[in-house]
Amino acid sequence: MDKQTAIKRMETLYQQLHTYNYQYYVLDQPTIEDAEYDSLIRELEVLEKTYPDLAKKDSPTQKVGAYLKTDLSSITHFHQMMSLGDVFNEEELRDFDEKIKKVVEQYTYVVELKIDGIASTVHYTDGLFTLGATRGNGLVGENITTNLLMVESLPKILTEPVTLEVRGEVYMKKSVLDHLNEVRLQENLPLFANCRNAAGGSLRQLDANITKERKLDQFAYTLVHPEQYGIHTQIEALAYLQRLGFSVNPYHVHCQDMEEVIQTIAQFDTLRKTLDYATDGIVIKVNEFDLYDTIGYTVKVPKWAIAYKFPAEIVTTRLQDIIFTVGRTGKIIPNAVLDPVYIAGTMVARATLNNEDFIVSRDIRVGDYVRVRKAGEIIPEVIDVDLSRRQAGLQPFEMLKYCPKCGSLIEKSKTDALHFCKNPECGGRILEGIIHFASRAAMDIEGLGDKQIEQLYALGYINDIADIYTLHTYEQELLALDRFGKKKVENLLNAIEDSKKNSLDQLIFGLGIRFVGAKASKALAKYYHTIDELQQATKEELLALYDFGEVMAQSIIDYFQDEKHLALIERLKLYGVNPISQTVEIRSIFSGKTFVLTGTLPTMTRDEAAKMIEDNGGKTSSSVSKKTSYVLAGEAAGSKLTKAKELGVAIITEEEFKEMLK
Repeated sequence: MDKQTAIKRMETLYQQLHTYNYQYYVLDQPTIEDAEYDSLIRELEVLEKTYPDLAKKDSPTQKVGAYLKTDLSSITHFHQMMSLGDVFNEEELRDFDEKIKKVVEQYTYVVELKIDGIASTVHYTDGLFTLGATRGNGLVGENITTNLLMVESLPKILTEPVTLEVRGEVYMKKSVLDHLNEVRLQENLPLFANCRNAAGGSLRQLDANITKERKLDQFAYTLVHPEQYGIHTQIEALAYLQRLGFSVNPYHVHCQDMEEVIQTIAQFDTLRKTLDYATDGIVIKVNEFDLYDTIGYTVKVPKWAIAYKFPAEIVTTRLQDIIFTVGRTGKIIPNAVLDPVYIAGTMVARATLNNEDFIVSRDIRVGDYVRVRKAGEIIPEVIDVDLSRRQAGLQPFEMLKYCPKCGSLIEKSKTDALHFCKNPECGGRILEGIIHFASRAAMDIEGLGDKQIEQLYALGYINDIADIYTLHTYEQELLALDRFGKKKVENLLNAIEDSKKNSLDQLIFGLGIRFVGAKASKALAKYYHTIDELQQATKEELLALYDFGEVMAQSIIDYFQDEKHLALIERLKLYGVNPISQTVEIRSIFSGKTFVLTGTLPTMTRDEAAKMIEDNGGKTSSSVSKKTSYVLAGEAAGSKLTKAKELGVAIITEEEFKEMLK
């Protein structure tokens, strides 16, 4: 991004974020989700680092909620209330840990659930509650003493006559919110969107009796100046606060290192879905207080603590554009170009829109704010539109008439909502076919990724999949290309040569026969031992195979009746790509059993586990149903695990799976 573009974008971000902050801190009526806000903040931080001379002193990246309501008196904090920096994945957690390692040697961590409520501070004199305030901008907050008196779980008299300041989070339970919204619905009042909004609005009431009716709660988590009370660690501080009568969240763990922190986060991610209060992350703090000054602070955040944000299952972001790609079978795929946003720990800027009917039925328009999730926990997809944020003048969607790659007239399928480019010479189709052939799931040619194939295709070195095996004749040309050093070219050519030893099912899948996926390719390779045998297969034989229907069988027959495909296969055989299927004795341990795999397994990949299941007579499926025999679940298992519990499907761990194999 050039400087002029950066200036315009930063100004837009400043205006947006100031507006969103006002809505969040003052009105308690946020109009965007946390994940969308976090993405905007991150984008601004990157721009300010790239162009520090453009950064403003009052930037939202440098303020801790610098917005106060005008109808509550202000309180100047004796000690600044800082916010925390955010991280979204393991890599960023490890980076945080590495920075600490550079300045201190011996340290441990405390992991605590991050409650989604209103940060507050309370003061006690000789054990008696005397003052309460919101965080505000970190330096000045709002006096909410009277309202905090109405929070039953906040002690008004401590068990010891000490003078101290304690910080925590005021929140509303989910069950309380549900009841409150039921009453408001009957009274035709606006409903609260979530627990955090309800807590903020309730805590800032001028009539404290309303606050009392809202039944708020509070968790304490910080003791200011703990050394004055002989407290040296965060674990000791939490125990001390509990002894004084404060409510302390029981879900906090003392971890010896970052590996243990990451394991605890995975456990808490599952646990939080069962709790009666909202959480939006995990707070990770160095346990030893005497290390804090050594580790240090920035203007806004301490360097000894960080907030890990749970992956958002559904987030909202703006649809910048709709673009079209061509698949290897000619399928025209509409894709959403999004304002980048974090989903499940990764930045997403593209998402699938499936097909024309999907877009039209949801009235999705360029410029809309759309809700996005990761389908199957992997592929980003648009769900629907937030019509409340639609701007006037947005144009309804219109489907393409011509292929975006070759310009051919596209056709709509007679059997479904898909559109296809029927031109077999379409450059888009050919390119995607080559990418598929070299992919890990097919021929697994390391070093020949999407970008490399696009470059080699554009230069004319690869025009179809067989040309991959002639790349050695362009060795000198490859060495002259950017980012193609001698070692890289050597490794690539070796990987191409090694791929000739791949199994028959990998080759069948790599050919890209329509409707023939990886599982079907393995089934074919068990019945037909060479590509020549498969080429001679009859439709009746194919229909007799398990799970092979009319459409798949006809697609295979059509593929091998095409002279161009036959010529391509002959060239592959000429270059040494002609595997023979090895007959493998199939054990019947899992005969008749269907497995669904979800999450990250401790010692094996899901592909490895799937192979073990199939080698032992079982089947795998991508979705959970009543017919599922077992769900093999690892860490960070998502919706499939939830579905299994709902249906009463047996859930097993990797260890239990290994025992079954024995």
